[in-house]
Amino acid sequence: MMKNIRFLYILPVLLLALFSCKPKENMVYMEHQRQSAEQQIQQAVYTGSRLQEGDLLDIKVTAFDDYAVRPFNLHSMNLSTSANPIATQQTAQTAPQGYLVDTDGNISFPVIGRIFVKGMTKEQLKQDLEARLLQYLTDPMVSIRQLNFNVTVIGEVRKPGQYSSPTEKITVFQALGLAGDMTEYANRTEVMLIRSENGSEQTHALDFTDKNIVSSPYYYLRQNDVLYVQPDDIRKKSANVDPNRNLLFQIGGVALGVASLLITLLR
Repeated sequence: MMKNIRFLYILPVLLLALFSCKPKENMVYMEHQRQSAEQQIQQAVYTGSRLQEGDLLDIKVTAFDDYAVRPFNLHSMNLSTSANPIATQQTAQTAPQGYLVDTDGNISFPVIGRIFVKGMTKEQLKQDLEARLLQYLTDPMVSIRQLNFNVTVIGEVRKPGQYSSPTEKITVFQALGLAGDMTEYANRTEVMLIRSENGSEQTHALDFTDKNIVSSPYYYLRQNDVLYVQPDDIRKKSANVDPNRNLLFQIGGVALGVASLLITLLR
């Protein structure tokens, strides 16, 4: 009878220890393959980010005649407005830093005027500008760089926030790297990608434990994409639990252990 009483005291402690040590699932990236093994996993094709309102572009034009090309470059055009070295230096410091895509999707380009660029890739805009410049220059060459490519990573990551990338070719894994990786409480099977498409916000679920994520059309991020790493069930449940509950469990376990010890000593 006494042994049965001791067992009843010890049983809750053992159960508490057992359930509190349950291993975390889905911790490994690209651990599973959701399609058949015969299907070959292919790498997603990078097609280039599409320009949108708010993008800031650095556009440089070169050609055979250096003097003829000056009116088509913001920096050299501003420097040519003053012969005073001090004024020239001040002008250079206050010169526009790039071409801003306005709310209508246009940029204002010297000599040529307003150009609709929204929805274009940088390569498409480069070809379009070079074709327009042929009537002014011999063999014009255009280089384009985006100055404000931003992605946002929030939720269960170690350093949530908005990050600027020096290149537009950035994958979902690289974005996670900027944010310090997911925490141990992240739901790696359903990370939400929020993207502006056709004037509305669209959401897409990504499974980071699936090897086929590298072939997803959302593997490469676009300007202003948001990655939201959702919490797992453990984090959700703990958020709805009284913070003193674990302490009460611990106190209860210690009390049961002490009671069991006293019963043993008083036999």
